[in-house]
Amino acid sequence: MKQKIKAIIIDDEERARRVLSGMLEEFCDDVEIVGSSENVPQGVLEINRKKPDVVFLDIEMPDYSGFELLEFFKDIDFEIIFVTAYNKYALRAFEVSAIDYILKPVRIDQLEIAVKKVTEKLHLTTMHNRIETLKSNLQSEEIKKIAVPVSDGLLFIKVNEISHINADGSYAQLYLIDGSNMLVSKKLKYFEDLLSNQHNFFRVHRSHLINLNFIKKYNRHESEVLLENNQSVKIARDNKVDFENKIKA
Repeated sequence: MKQKIKAIIIDDEERARRVLSGMLEEFCDDVEIVGSSENVPQGVLEINRKKPDVVFLDIEMPDYSGFELLEFFKDIDFEIIFVTAYNKYALRAFEVSAIDYILKPVRIDQLEIAVKKVTEKLHLTTMHNRIETLKSNLQSEEIKKIAVPVSDGLLFIKVNEISHINADGSYAQLYLIDGSNMLVSKKLKYFEDLLSNQHNFFRVHRSHLINLNFIKKYNRHESEVLLENNQSVKIARDNKVDFENKIKA
């Protein structure tokens, strides 16, 4: 499933927001509008809540200009497309690293080009993260992070934060030490092979791969371990001796 670009529209004119929203919905299938605001303070709240990939931002608005929105953020982790009726701000827009500058009334071809720029930049960012993860892993015998496929792209997870992984048919359920979990479209065997050099991971059951570092308690009589996140995992009879040797070592 292709990852959608999450977008927020900030413009003091209700009609301008409605027109732009309609154009994006009709001509830019890969854009999902997750919020809109009529002024900068509301826009800042929306950005903090919705974490958009791109903000379509008017410049001349009451109280705060579009440029002043940037002053509310220490780090800008979203792209900016200025949408304005004035061409006099173009130079300044690109000085603050806007990805594009569209003049009103908005033309479809301009909008499509701007969205394409966002898509390409997001793709390059994902590739950069994958390359950095690979470089980090190559510097050590033990990998530091793994990239797992999720519904809207790739999620980069620190290996030392994985508590255990359970088989779920053709999928695997990853449990993290913070209590969160996610369903991943990979079989358990994939993760067993991927983490084969990680001495702290052990497959205790055909359905369970655990991180030995997070064992809280081992009940030998019940053949069961309790992990730090209070999840209980059964140990297969055939794996019990190897497991006990492993934790003794």
